[in-house]
Amino acid sequence: MTYISGFVTPVKPENKDAYIESARMAWPLFQEFGALAMNEGWGDNTPDGKVTDFRRAVQAEDGEIVVFSWVVWPDKATADAAEGKMMSDPRMENLPMPFDGKRMIYGGFQTVFEA
Repeated sequence: MTYISGFVTPVKPENKDAYIESARMAWPLFQEFGALAMNEGWGDNTPDGKVTDFRRAVQAEDGEIVVFSWVVWPDKATADAAEGKMMSDPRMENLPMPFDGKRMIYGGFQTVFEA
């Protein structure tokens, strides 16, 4: 089964195009390091919850949009190796980051069901 790296981050609407361009620039690097797919989802239905929600999870400010992203890897070993390679690859330093990375949440997930 595949392995998923998931990310949630707030982005200002005026940075949408820059965010998409950043993802387009990052994809070849992710792919080079073994990623099978990359998905970027621009939030259009992230309601407030009673206890918690996407907006609170990333401390979204008024007007910010919550973006949900994930990268599909063939396995955890590939994802772990890619993370190390990306952190030391100087090309990653040149990627624009049109969001507040301090408020991004992320994690790795073992796939337990695929259809």
